Amino acid sequence: MKFLFYTHSLVSDWNHGNAHFLRGVMRELIAAGHDPLALEPEEGWSRANLKRQRPDAEAVFAAQFPELRSISYGAGFDHASALTDADVVIVHEWTDPDLMRRIGRLRRESEFLLLFHDTHHRAVSSEAEIEAMPLEDYDGVLAFGEALRERYLARGWGRQVFTWHEAADVALFRPHPEIAREDDLVWIGNWGDGERSEELDRFLIGPVERLGLRAHVCGVRYPDTALEQLQRAGIAYGGWLANADVPRVFARNRVTVHVPRRPYVEALPGIPTIRPFEALACGIPLVSAPWEDREGLFRPGTDFLFAADGAEMERQIGQVLADADLAGELARNGLETIRARHTCRHRVEELLSIVRELAPTRSIAEVAT
Repeated sequence: MKFLFYTHSLVSDWNHGNAHFLRGVMRELIAAGHDPLALEPEEGWSRANLKRQRPDAEAVFAAQFPELRSISYGAGFDHASALTDADVVIVHEWTDPDLMRRIGRLRRESEFLLLFHDTHHRAVSSEAEIEAMPLEDYDGVLAFGEALRERYLARGWGRQVFTWHEAADVALFRPHPEIAREDDLVWIGNWGDGERSEELDRFLIGPVERLGLRAHVCGVRYPDTALEQLQRAGIAYGGWLANADVPRVFARNRVTVHVPRRPYVEALPGIPTIRPFEALACGIPLVSAPWEDREGLFRPGTDFLFAADGAEMERQIGQVLADADLAGELARNGLETIRARHTCRHRVEELLSIVRELAPTRSIAEVAT
């Protein structure tokens, strides 16, 4: 089958964590004999920011992911021609609403399956934006957590709504035992919009400073006040880190932490975002700030440790760093859960099952087996 992904960007992962999942899904679709193609706006926000920082960003992407294809589109792009032979079209929630509506109209005259993919918290934080999405011609919605699916159902958005969690591309996100763990702690994430500023101080900066760790942070959109906080705590700031380089950075550190954004804790509980999947797939011990694993995705206390507050985070990090057996057990258990349940191959199997359920023609249903 031919899959078209309208995405914010495949080429850029600058403040765009979903790029990891999309790349992994496309690679697994290729491995399963399908033909995926990404379509992204030529002046997309993530891509434009990355190109300012790395003018060779497209060449680097092509070298890292030679099997993946992405076409950029502008105002004069012929979307009707691009969709002519598509079997499944998946439209990401950052796609321009007018283009979404246009794709929906083209769906009325075609046989491709049309899905809307939501991997953000705007359904609760900017409800009017999602409510205005033109979903009447879309066959279904892929929501990256059960709480988000329930939100769509309660609001009557979309014909059918499916939970489709993110996962790890384990061909890339894997342990690197050949790399020495020279540093204590790394946190990889973007500051972004004040959605976890206080939490980062409580669960990351404070514990690291009190423990006196050799630590560093990678990510973008850090205001000067945040950079000053890191400097006062003795935490090195590395700026943007290419997603493909994350596994080797994890391999050089002995522990990492997860600090979820507030909307996922308070309004969409049970959605961990991509970061825990990445860390556990790389075999690095993880200590997490509180979030409610409503769907039983992991085994808290076995795959990773929860910390209820800053003092417990400090204590848990200290224990992991002091106890090699504990650290090794957490790393093994987390990796086991990822490989058993949360790889991009698992998600492609789920996607093909959804396609079989919604397929508008017998031919698509047969090809998806």
